[in-house]
Amino acid sequence: MILPEAPVPTFEEYVVAGGGEGLRRAASMAPEAVIAEVSRSGLRGRGGAGFPTGAKWSSVREAAAGQMPTYFVCNGAEGEPGTFKDRTLLTRTPYLVLEGVLIAAYATGARGAYICVKERFTRERQRLAEAIEGAEIAGWEGIDLVQVVAGPDEYLFGEEKAMLEVIEGKLPMPRILPPYQQGLFATMASPNPTAANNVETCAHVASMFATSVDEWRGVGTQEAPGTMLFTVVGDVTNAGVYELPLGTSMRTLICDIAGATEVKAIFSGTSNPVITPELLDLPMDFDSFREAGLGLGSGGFMVYGRHRDIVQVTWTLARFLAIESCGQCLACKLGATEICERLDRIVRGKGDDTDLEEIRKRCTTVTDGNRCYLPVGAALTVASALERFEDEFRAHLGVASDPSVAVEVPKIVDLDPATGEVAYDLGYRRKQADWSYAPE
Repeated sequence: MILPEAPVPTFEEYVVAGGGEGLRRAASMAPEAVIAEVSRSGLRGRGGAGFPTGAKWSSVREAAAGQMPTYFVCNGAEGEPGTFKDRTLLTRTPYLVLEGVLIAAYATGARGAYICVKERFTRERQRLAEAIEGAEIAGWEGIDLVQVVAGPDEYLFGEEKAMLEVIEGKLPMPRILPPYQQGLFATMASPNPTAANNVETCAHVASMFATSVDEWRGVGTQEAPGTMLFTVVGDVTNAGVYELPLGTSMRTLICDIAGATEVKAIFSGTSNPVITPELLDLPMDFDSFREAGLGLGSGGFMVYGRHRDIVQVTWTLARFLAIESCGQCLACKLGATEICERLDRIVRGKGDDTDLEEIRKRCTTVTDGNRCYLPVGAALTVASALERFEDEFRAHLGVASDPSVAVEVPKIVDLDPATGEVAYDLGYRRKQADWSYAPE
């Protein structure tokens, strides 16, 4: 388990409880041996794609071949609606995350390591500063390579190619090539391969080296080892962040733990197909979700009850993606915008069959020439909702949404672990396509 019940108060208390042992063990091994252990663990990235961590590190080290610098990036931007796990980890145990970053930097031969969080995450940045200060005093190997980068609030800051741009002092605009091909401070002569993992992945790395790979694999399943942090918000009685073994059923999380009863639809973030109640017994792991045509994402679940207007919910999520598009790709910008505008017409009671057909068409073309996953997510979310709730969409034509059941974008500002109270970014409704905000 990586998530303590209460925040670890100080670096000294973390060390007394065994903190730092994972780094010491990893540093006693050759970097290639560290990567081999991570590969043997079966650890997959907890940031959304579920890519094998060992394979990512190995590809970066092999691409550099000792001939050019490599870098490591820890992604703590966490802008996905419905997700609060990384901020919870950084608040409760930034030391574990930092230890994982140092192990990753050592294994990949990184010249520099960057932990990226949003500037508005003041509490998390303070906790990271305390962790780094403690590690410096303790003389943890590689701590001099670590920098914390405070980035903008935009969703695309969390996209790994755009994150590299921010580290280099630019806007969060996704590049064409992935980080292992075009990394930080790259030139034509030196592409500087870079590995990027999210906060939770780094915490798992430190955890497994503090014990052993075999012990770490003792939970979860053979194909999906380990635990994962899941956020549940929406129409539930116990919203929160929960750590469960991979392979646990969705029903256990959504109904038994979070207390949902009258479930109509579940969205695992804004970039995956909608989940309907008949799938609640599906095991929560990357392969089971993929085989069901779904996506586990970063483990954030937004639950909507039967009283909700699924058309208004879909428009809310589609608007978020349309607003957050960077505009570099015309197909994405125009397509995502068109989908959002057509949904808006239907929500306001002005829609007709032409709008539904145009939405379907745009969902098949919105990904043409895309630089990042954003338009893919828009197509998956909207097309699946339209397919599975087509009757509700058609019944909505000419009938405006009921504002009493409307939902906000579940962009979490804070989540109280004691009460389960969730604070959303209510100012987001004023955000515009150029990333500015309309007046109050």
